[in-house]
Amino acid sequence: MGWWPQGGLKRPTDTPPVPEGMDWDMWIGPAPYRPYNHCYAPHDWRGWWDFGTGALGDMGCHIMDIPFWALNLGQPISVEASSTEVNSESGPIASIIHYQFPARGSMPPVNMTWYDGGLKPARPKELEDRRQMGDKDGGVLFIGDKGVLMCGCYGRNPRLIPETKMKAYKRPPKTIPRSIGHREEWIEACRGGKPAVSNFDYAGPLTEVVLLGNLAIRTGRKVNWDGPNMKSTNVSKANSYVRRQYRQGWTL
Repeated sequence: MGWWPQGGLKRPTDTPPVPEGMDWDMWIGPAPYRPYNHCYAPHDWRGWWDFGTGALGDMGCHIMDIPFWALNLGQPISVEASSTEVNSESGPIASIIHYQFPARGSMPPVNMTWYDGGLKPARPKELEDRRQMGDKDGGVLFIGDKGVLMCGCYGRNPRLIPETKMKAYKRPPKTIPRSIGHREEWIEACRGGKPAVSNFDYAGPLTEVVLLGNLAIRTGRKVNWDGPNMKSTNVSKANSYVRRQYRQGWTL
């Protein structure tokens, strides 16, 4: 989980004054109106469904980006979840999300599993006993028929395991352009240069995939997904979370 509260949160009943200089109506934006409380702003909005998307939505785009890009995952055909308590106000403390992706060209089907809130996958048998799985912030495991690749959080320091396999591996030449930095990419794109690596044509579909996990969490069902039409084909309740109702005056 992130560094904000979530998990079975209940809406506060106290109504402290809005801080001086803050336009609360503007901050609320298209979300249903509710009185100001410090448990929403300026920071802890992430855990509340009306304002954020929980640990999955906040961190998933950073961490799922690695397998999404490397394996050209595209849209899953189904997603299901198990989690701690979840209600209509906030995301759970911890969750496990299972995504199933179909074959993509010459690439076979893939199952991807997300863990948060302190939950972790089983330790690979290939990992040396005294070695940390991932890093202090988490990590990513690619488990294939011929071996296991382990990364730290955000894809840091990818290594085949055990280390003997990494040392024996002959690395291919570098073909992917290296980033100049995400802030620098953004500035360059704003100035009419080449698009950022995380341009919306990539970041949009990635975000959609990540947030499908919240559909499974909130419905408690296995959600079969029609990606091109952006709808569930078996859980109608899931579709009610895909597009929100905008508050009057904020309609697009």
